[in-house]
Amino acid sequence: MQDLVIAVDVGSSSARAGVFDKRGVLLARAEAPFSTAHPQPDHAEHSSDEIWTAVCQAVRGAVAAGHIAAGEVKGIAFDATCSLVALDRAGRPVTVSVTGEDRWNVIMWADHRATAEAEEITATRHRVLDHVGNVMSPEMEIPKLLWLKRHCPDAWSRYGLVLDLTDFLTWKATGRATVSTCTVTSKWTYLAHEKPGWQSDFLSRIGLDDLPDRASLPASTQSIGTSAGPLAAQSATELGLRRDCIVGVGAIDAHAGGIGVLGGLDATLLNETLAMIAGTSSCHMAASPDPRQIPGIWGPYYDAMLPGYWLNEAGQSATGSLLDHILDLHAEGQSLGADRHAVMAARIEAALTESGLAFVEGLHVLPDFHGNRSPLADSDSVGVIHGLRLDASADSLTRLYFATAIGIALGTRHIIDALNDAGYAIDQIRLTGGHAASPLLVQLYADAAGVSVSLPEQPDGVLSGTACVAAAGCGLYPSLTAAAAAMTRIGRTVQPVPSVRDFFDRRYRAFLLMHEHRRALSRLA
Repeated sequence: MQDLVIAVDVGSSSARAGVFDKRGVLLARAEAPFSTAHPQPDHAEHSSDEIWTAVCQAVRGAVAAGHIAAGEVKGIAFDATCSLVALDRAGRPVTVSVTGEDRWNVIMWADHRATAEAEEITATRHRVLDHVGNVMSPEMEIPKLLWLKRHCPDAWSRYGLVLDLTDFLTWKATGRATVSTCTVTSKWTYLAHEKPGWQSDFLSRIGLDDLPDRASLPASTQSIGTSAGPLAAQSATELGLRRDCIVGVGAIDAHAGGIGVLGGLDATLLNETLAMIAGTSSCHMAASPDPRQIPGIWGPYYDAMLPGYWLNEAGQSATGSLLDHILDLHAEGQSLGADRHAVMAARIEAALTESGLAFVEGLHVLPDFHGNRSPLADSDSVGVIHGLRLDASADSLTRLYFATAIGIALGTRHIIDALNDAGYAIDQIRLTGGHAASPLLVQLYADAAGVSVSLPEQPDGVLSGTACVAAAGCGLYPSLTAAAAAMTRIGRTVQPVPSVRDFFDRRYRAFLLMHEHRRALSRLA
């Protein structure tokens, strides 16, 4: 009998489960999809029942694939997107949708319906904003809750328990509402470094004085990697596990990725290293022993990722999804087959071999097609393409795709500059997520930002980080830090190419100038 743990990651469209041993080796994994509804522009919704069904299918699938005995699984933990789950006091789904259907009871993280509410909250200048980069994002939970109270009053009156998706999964697994310090500190304006953590004057000021009752806000929270208790009987049956399997208090998916690539570092190395979790969107996580307030970058959040450290969290709301969009937008992008990003990478490599970087000269992309999360904190920012010609050929798509990828990488450089201006000395990215599987993107991040890029030995850093959470939660290790030190390792490191530094410096100057011009055009409108 082995001592094994299961990590569950709930992303934007599927649930993934991985079985890990004590050394952090992934033994088996499985995945199950769930749907997303878009009843209006900027609205994106899930069903919590559907998500839980997918979780159970993924866990059972991973256990079966690895030929694992249920008794070998000592612990389980969940990470998820920062999506918002609404339930009544009996734990039944209550709608968050303009359709009024209770099935749709989860507001997806990328939903931007609450932009106006976010701007109103920013205008209060309340001190909780000091811990979200001074600007409230519509992707956070408080503006979404305010939107629900205003636009769905009947549903609001039925709410009795509202949770971040990670905490919902822990509640569903154990039957007890255990709220992670990670979720509410990062997305709900809870101040983990103060007592009380909830600021009642802030909630009253924005019109959410009844939120503690409607959401059943807890007076206190639990740190990532502590025990939330054993599985409830029904959940154990649905997951195919034993009741004595312990559930670890989970994390938001990006934070789990941060644990997976940063968890074993000391304070000096943390100051020099940025965790980057890049897939549909990208999150950039930096940790410090002291609080650093950085305009346009979320945090500082205490104890929200690594125990005893302050977290600064930056991000780009559309990166992988923007590359998808560029392919969807161009006529030539419709006939590339199932692995169209690999096709584009091969075309770019061929163009670079033939012409070098000159083949993309004159074409620039500002990648803010879904706003600028960091470091400008401007949800109204838009994408810009400069240098288009009357050309719809396959070569024009190759140039546009590569220019977009460059713009995305320069957005990461922009974030690193903001972090370093505030006291960090970042010279290395630790990259995980879908982008880590692309040699083109890995080298591009190194070259555009002028830093080394290291890839974890276990390619899925998010699942790996959540496995550390599970191992700490069930007592296989005495702490989350100890679990991460034992279970995570770096594989290979890619260095920037010195000969292309001048090219990317010029592109970065153009990138910053495009931001200025985009803002000037917005003012004219």
